[in-house]
Amino acid sequence: MPVGILRVCLVVITAIVNHPLLFPKENGTVPENTEEIIQKMKEREESLRLEQLRLEQEIAEQEAAQKALEKAAEVVEETKEEKVRWDMWTALSMVIFLLIEVWRQDFQEGNWQDTGGEEDDMAVLGKAFKGLVFPDKAVLASFYEKRILGTTGDMARMREMVEGFADDLLEALRSVCNRDADMEVEDCMGVGSMYENWRVRKPFVCDLIVPFAPPEPYCFRSQIWCSGDSFPPDEQGYGTIKVCRADEDVTGCICDKTKLGEDMLCLLHSQANTTRPSSEMEDLLCFKNTQYLDADQVMKWFQIAVTKAWNRISHKYEFDLSFSLLDSPGALKIKFRSGKSIAFNLTPVVQYENSDVYFISHFPRSDLAADLPSSTHWFLTFAVYERRFIQLVSKTLPANACHVSCLQILSFLHGKQCSLTGPSGLTNYHLKTVMLHLLQARPSQDWAPEKLEARLQDMLKFLEKCLHEKKLYHFFIGNGKVPAELGFPIIFQRAEPLNLFRPFVLRRDIYRKTVDTFHEMLRNTSALINEYTVRIPLAHTNGIHKESL
Repeated sequence: MPVGILRVCLVVITAIVNHPLLFPKENGTVPENTEEIIQKMKEREESLRLEQLRLEQEIAEQEAAQKALEKAAEVVEETKEEKVRWDMWTALSMVIFLLIEVWRQDFQEGNWQDTGGEEDDMAVLGKAFKGLVFPDKAVLASFYEKRILGTTGDMARMREMVEGFADDLLEALRSVCNRDADMEVEDCMGVGSMYENWRVRKPFVCDLIVPFAPPEPYCFRSQIWCSGDSFPPDEQGYGTIKVCRADEDVTGCICDKTKLGEDMLCLLHSQANTTRPSSEMEDLLCFKNTQYLDADQVMKWFQIAVTKAWNRISHKYEFDLSFSLLDSPGALKIKFRSGKSIAFNLTPVVQYENSDVYFISHFPRSDLAADLPSSTHWFLTFAVYERRFIQLVSKTLPANACHVSCLQILSFLHGKQCSLTGPSGLTNYHLKTVMLHLLQARPSQDWAPEKLEARLQDMLKFLEKCLHEKKLYHFFIGNGKVPAELGFPIIFQRAEPLNLFRPFVLRRDIYRKTVDTFHEMLRNTSALINEYTVRIPLAHTNGIHKESL
């Protein structure tokens, strides 16, 4: 019962509270507020719709801009690819053009003699001179005995006399030099044809090289073209020599190889250490304001020192000594009272590291040789190793082998032809290089004395081939087959081969003159040899086979 009464009371109270007339002011505005809210919701919905449209428009614009950028990037990439393809085709076209031009020049050079006559139709030995009879074994043997051996018998006495005098002269040179300031001169060494026993043309000239070193505390540090740094083609075969203090480390710092800025300082080498008075470096025979040894300064110093040395010992000898050639600073001549004379070359050199390769201050020039890049560039000579190689190979050849005889005959023929038609680009060094290559290529038994004729023809064919191709490689540089017994520096064996005939590519006038002289020598071979040969009975020659070129 009480619960039912409570429920009735709650219903009555709720009805009274929710009656619309109980609060007339508050409840009277409900319809108006509802319409306002609805209006605001509509306005809000419109603004949101407009905002959505704006955002959609911005997104569309951004997507359009992104697509434009992507398209532009694709266009740029395609342009780059087209440019790369164009550059590649341009480079390839240039290479093809250069190859065609080189081929055209070689073709012209190989056929420029076509207008000269029927004999000059071909440039390869065996075709251009087909039909020429080559002197046979008997004629060559007679020629060699009469012309070669008959005129070279006194070379040993001449070498002994020149070496003895040179030793005395250098000893006097050491005595007149200041041991604390001047270069230190070592003993001389004989090189070249006189000491390899194949010199045939008079006057006989001994070639002596004189190694020298700087006074303490200085030393020489050399750099060659194949040491890793790039050298221009015209500087291949050369090197530079830097004068440094013995305690100076020039290998671990690049401050002397690059230009540092004005506000940069090498922490290893201060300005006081790297800069020396120019007078001090000039006293060390360096090029002006550098540390590089100057070949011209060295030759001037050496000439003055030799003159002083001769003045000290001249009273001991009954002859005069003088410098014989202005263009050969080391050329000396001994003049006897009888009118006879002896010529020899005394040339200062610098040893390359601990090898028998030397930087030579002056090298005999030829029409083919290019001018030195500068007086700080020194040519490298391998003459000591060449002499050793010939001696080493000679031990494995048959008795009285014909390799030296072939070189002597070829040198004689070339010298005689040059005396008739003028000098050419070929030198005796080229002829010796041909012999060295064939010595390495052919087996030992092929150099037996009875094969003189065949080996001489081989040398002529090899030389003709080299002239035709304008390629005669230096025997040691780039040759990985040099005998290990020689102890030859590996850096030169791994270097790129050095073409001794490279100047022929640049000097076409000298090349044509050289080829002309060589062809003329081949035509005149029989006449030149027969001129110095004792007549041989016809019955003796009929049994000997004649080989023709």
